[in-house]
Amino acid sequence: MTVEQNVLQQHSQKHQQTLLNQLKEVTGTTDVQLLQQALQVSNGDLAEAVAFLTEKNAKVPQQDETTYYQTSQVASDRYISVGSQADTNVIDLTGDDKDDLQRAIALSLEESNRAFRETGITDEEQAISRVLEASIAENKASLKRTHTEVWSDSPNPHDRKRIDNCPVGLKNVGNTCWFSAVIQSLFNLLEFQRLVLNYSPPARVHDLPRNQKEHRNLPFMQELRNLFSLMVGSKRKYVDPSRAVEILKDAFKSSESQQQQDVSEFTHKLLDWLEDAFQMKAEEDREGEKPKNPMVELFYGRFLAVGVLEGKKFENTEMFGQYPLQVNGFKDLHECLEAAMIEGEIESLHSAENSARSGQEHWFTELPPVLTFELSRFEFNQALGRPEKIHNKLEFPSMLYMDRYMDRNREITRIKREEIRRLKEHLTLLQQRLERYLSYGSGPKRFPLADVLQYAMEFASSKPVCTSPVEDIDTSAPPGGTTGQQLPPPSTAEQESLPPLESSGPASGPTTATTAPQQQRVPIHKPFTQSRLPPDIPMHPAPRHITEEELRVLEGCLHRWRSEVENDTRDLQGSITRIQRTIELMYSDKSMMQVPYRLHAVLVHEGQANAGHYWAYIYDPHQRCWMKYNDISVTKSSWEELVRDSFGGYRNASAYCLMYINDKKPFLIEEEFDKETGQILSGMDKLPPDLKHYVKEDNEQFDKEIEEWDTLQARKAQQEKLALATAAAAAASAASSTSTSSSSPQPMSIESSPPDNAVPQQDPEYMEQPSPTNDSKHLQEDTERAISRAAAEQEERSPEALLNAAIKLEYGRLLRFAQEDTPPENDYRLQHIIVYFIQNQAPKKILERTLLTQFADRNLAFDERCKSIMNVARAKLDLIKPEEVNMDEYEMWHQDYRNFRETTIFMMTGLELFQKTNFVEALMYLVYAYQYNKELLLKGLYRGHDEELLGHYRRECLLKLNEQAAAMFESGEEPEVTTGLGIMNELVVPCIPLLLVHDTERDLLAVEDMRNRWCSYLGQEMESNLQEKLTDFLPKLLDCSTEIKSFHDPPKLPSYSTLELCERFSRVMAALGRVPSDGR
Repeated sequence: MTVEQNVLQQHSQKHQQTLLNQLKEVTGTTDVQLLQQALQVSNGDLAEAVAFLTEKNAKVPQQDETTYYQTSQVASDRYISVGSQADTNVIDLTGDDKDDLQRAIALSLEESNRAFRETGITDEEQAISRVLEASIAENKASLKRTHTEVWSDSPNPHDRKRIDNCPVGLKNVGNTCWFSAVIQSLFNLLEFQRLVLNYSPPARVHDLPRNQKEHRNLPFMQELRNLFSLMVGSKRKYVDPSRAVEILKDAFKSSESQQQQDVSEFTHKLLDWLEDAFQMKAEEDREGEKPKNPMVELFYGRFLAVGVLEGKKFENTEMFGQYPLQVNGFKDLHECLEAAMIEGEIESLHSAENSARSGQEHWFTELPPVLTFELSRFEFNQALGRPEKIHNKLEFPSMLYMDRYMDRNREITRIKREEIRRLKEHLTLLQQRLERYLSYGSGPKRFPLADVLQYAMEFASSKPVCTSPVEDIDTSAPPGGTTGQQLPPPSTAEQESLPPLESSGPASGPTTATTAPQQQRVPIHKPFTQSRLPPDIPMHPAPRHITEEELRVLEGCLHRWRSEVENDTRDLQGSITRIQRTIELMYSDKSMMQVPYRLHAVLVHEGQANAGHYWAYIYDPHQRCWMKYNDISVTKSSWEELVRDSFGGYRNASAYCLMYINDKKPFLIEEEFDKETGQILSGMDKLPPDLKHYVKEDNEQFDKEIEEWDTLQARKAQQEKLALATAAAAAASAASSTSTSSSSPQPMSIESSPPDNAVPQQDPEYMEQPSPTNDSKHLQEDTERAISRAAAEQEERSPEALLNAAIKLEYGRLLRFAQEDTPPENDYRLQHIIVYFIQNQAPKKILERTLLTQFADRNLAFDERCKSIMNVARAKLDLIKPEEVNMDEYEMWHQDYRNFRETTIFMMTGLELFQKTNFVEALMYLVYAYQYNKELLLKGLYRGHDEELLGHYRRECLLKLNEQAAAMFESGEEPEVTTGLGIMNELVVPCIPLLLVHDTERDLLAVEDMRNRWCSYLGQEMESNLQEKLTDFLPKLLDCSTEIKSFHDPPKLPSYSTLELCERFSRVMAALGRVPSDGR
């Protein structure tokens, strides 16, 4: 056999092993013979093999699209194997016939070349198409989905206007969060961005395209350029990627199923298409020379496969793009990489005698500038017959050193791996020894040995405190009666009959009373035991007989043993810590830190295997912070938030794809400079002329949209102003006629009363009413009471003196209210505005003017004293100069109080409805109460109500509605299902961003509970129409965006007098009691 034949044989066997590994991962089947049988029955088609295995073992014909990508190279520069290559002329490769193997390889290569020449599509693309078509066909059979609801644009273009140079988001046009996550990660690689923007199609593109690839790739490339140009220079906050997405969906042939594409699958195909597009251009530009493809140079590397196949050594170089890594069973990225670099029983590689065992190592010979890892977080649950997501925690660093995986460091890495293996074996032994100290004993319950010795020492040194069991029996009970009551203490004669050591208590009765108790003992004890009295039992465990010498020796031994055990434990823990530290620092020397890769982007998936939401964290090197790209929302983030959402093990979110960039190649993320001026190119200056024109047109269209909106709003405002003026004129006319017809028989003279325009035109409703309503009567009574007290206590009876005294008395009363510590149901802030002002430290001038306004109320009683005081108060108000009291500040404080009262009414109404279990109506009141209250609390602690209480009931209301909606969905009845999903879509889902935006633990747990409830329906047997509705609804529920898309207007509030408001508020708060400390 020639060397070439040997390599081909190795490759074919490796390819079959790859298919077996893929089947094993997707289906969870470990039986090799069964896997080989499935491949034979399916003629090498991966989708049919999966269907065969699931029908055979799980009896559930369900197909998962999770695909495990492997890379290899045969007789060409790059060969990427995705899934399986379907071949109608399949030859059995499981036997020993070498001729069959050669014919299979030749046939496979011939078929691959023929198909590529005819269609321009490789076997790999056909394989992907077959897997997708199988999945789509299955989905069509089970459900026919309607078009998913997408982001609704705000009608106000100002809401969609880009702020400064903030990054541009991408609109979700129907389950396309996967597209947004990947595109944003690539767009923020500035070298990639430049390549796409400056791409020019080949000159022959104007001729008819030669094959299907050109029909598809070149239009997509142009749409990607347009999209990137808008992301660079658009005035919009986010842009619409529909055109590029449609080309992709057509290619994936999934426009009908509308299913969310797998991130790694999409990235793989995207780069594949881009590579083809650049390859066409490169071949045209460099005729006669081997063209360089910038996509290959940017994203593809090479590794050396070194191994043993049936005792024979081999080496071959292979190309890779995205590198697949298994997550299950590993704690961090380095453990995943170590496992991925070694396959099979690799020990025989380094041994002198090569046995028949097989295995191989991978060593990177060339790493790409952009290194992408696919994290396999899905597995097939054989028992349930459906895929499941792996939520295990997997840590990864922000800076990854790849030296240990490089071929040039092969020997030193092998030495270090062997040393680590030896240290881990020793570590395991030490941990086992430590475990024997920390979990001592032979039974099911085990305890630390040091604690066991301590307990033994405490037992040995305990002194017995004796009691007799007779004390537990009722002496007055008949022989067959109950024994629940206690007896009086035993007699002296009974105590004297006990052993001397245990009868240490004094006699409890005189000796003359011995006869009666002794006569009672027989009927009491006989029913319970026919034996004589048992000895006394100590109150707590203690030795019955121990001498001082025995105790001294025992304590000495236990002390010494405990010290020895503690020392041994400390020594073991110290040794374990040192070994762990040694392992951690094994690769920390400078020679193994020469290939640094910095984390550029993390693609995150939240949800389950069947549904979920994608977003991306991308590092901004210029602002030196992490940014979160979540469809149209682009916000600043942090490493801590990235860790929480990406490592896994927390909620249902975890990283699905990691993108690292070579830290020694800054051109990847550096801005471009103008060659003439040396200035950094930014915005529109980055774009070539054709794209500048494209973006300019789009910006002009957006400016026109803003101009039309502003014109429309100005017209509406003018109409509203005219309507208000008309209404005001009508009201003034009506008021004038009313005052003429109902004037007082004793009008005040002009001399004794300041003119009307000297008084503020609009006093708050809680300060003064145009007529003596209940609210003003309450305030009026307080004012008259203060005047009466001032008149009784004040010697000088002049109106000004009485006014000053009354104001002091009223202020003193309200100050006591403000300083009093009251329960929540008695909120004095609702009774008087001055209490609110005092607690929030309003300026003195604001307090004085507010009190003067109270005493200047025209609705005071019309006796001469009150009238004169009112006139003095109004005169004082008139004398206050504008520079003494800032009227804008005065009005602001009163407006804050009005907002406080409105917030209170929202809160009170919401809580009343919640108590009546009217959760649908209660939600809007509680939501707005929480939002308005939060705005108040930003100004001060006493500006609003208890935020925790409001948050608790808002959260509970959402959880109750979620339970109601889920119960309706479970009923399966069409009206109930529609109502339940309506509750979720119209009430619960719009509120979820409100819980996510502040990121409190209890709110996040509530969101997680709601999502888990609906995700639990995935995979359950249900009607196709229910499955369709659930699949439409889940992406909206799992959307992690914190941007409010649409919301109901606040409900209209009824009008309450101060007295009514205080009474209802007190009643509601008293009924609530306290919020549970462990409440969600």
